[in-house]
Amino acid sequence: MNDAARIRVAVADDQAIVRDGLVTVLGLLPDVEIVGEASDGAEAVALAVAEHPDVLLMDLRMPGLDGAAATARVTAEAPGTAVLVLTTYADDASIVAALRAGARGYLTKDAGRAELAAAVRAVASGQATFAPEIGARLIHSLTASTPAEPEPVDALLARFPTLTRREAEVLALVADGLSNAEIAGTLYVGVSTVKTHINALFAKLAVRDRAQAIALVRS
Repeated sequence: MNDAARIRVAVADDQAIVRDGLVTVLGLLPDVEIVGEASDGAEAVALAVAEHPDVLLMDLRMPGLDGAAATARVTAEAPGTAVLVLTTYADDASIVAALRAGARGYLTKDAGRAELAAAVRAVASGQATFAPEIGARLIHSLTASTPAEPEPVDALLARFPTLTRREAEVLALVADGLSNAEIAGTLYVGVSTVKTHINALFAKLAVRDRAQAIALVRS
């Protein structure tokens, strides 16, 4: 933390009423200082770079740059800021996208004041923290049978030599079932860039959609 006595916190959420509530709740904590608010992912990244908060509370579903992609950029551009996801979504895809992007904690919006305060303090001190239901899902995914690894990029390039390395990387992630937002978070690029690569590789492979691309990879 920048100041041992105060945790500098920023809040990113596209709903003003949610931001106001979080700012009010956290502002009442004696060891927290609110240093800024953001209403979308791009604003969150700019805020993190400008203010270097110790903790950035990040919603996942926001217009423009979503929370996972914004988390990846914050992790890269403001590495001293710990991202704590606070969202209504607790599905596997959202959790995986956030953690791959570099989030240090994951809470759902039904968390109480005490749980939120404890999570902020935990990630500010370098710990990882998860809502109980998120932790249970992570344990289940680790103990469940592991899905097949996506085909290595070099193997894809050997099979499909017209692809660029980046297109092969995107194809491998498509074959692994990742969404455009998840691919963007994994590769630290924008969703629009992912779409451009997908359109290019579809054209080169003469496939119409993801299902055909995946079938071709697995054939």
